[in-house]
Amino acid sequence: MSAPVTHMSDWAQDPGRWHGRITGADLGGPVSILFFSSDRPGAGPVLHWHPYDEIFICRRGRARFTLGPKVIEAREGDILRAPARMPHRFEVIGPEGYEGIDIHCYAEVIQHDLE
Repeated sequence: MSAPVTHMSDWAQDPGRWHGRITGADLGGPVSILFFSSDRPGAGPVLHWHPYDEIFICRRGRARFTLGPKVIEAREGDILRAPARMPHRFEVIGPEGYEGIDIHCYAEVIQHDLE
């Protein structure tokens, strides 16, 4: 059985920065969580898809999301969903940087890159 709490120091790639991941397998649960943080406009993943749904929570800043045929400018507080097998990507826009929390509705991260 996994511990009831996971500390930022366990998943953050850089101390004090919201960037890293923890899987459902690490948590003993059915979802994986990725934390994305960048101050560089244009930063973000390549076009890809997953065999499960993914939920995006915009924590800070703005990002341009491509969800299938739709392009959406998301900002702090917005929540988006990419259904299973839908090609998607996002890129940081604006000078303030971006932080997001991505919830993968599966115990591990499975990604199929299209670019």
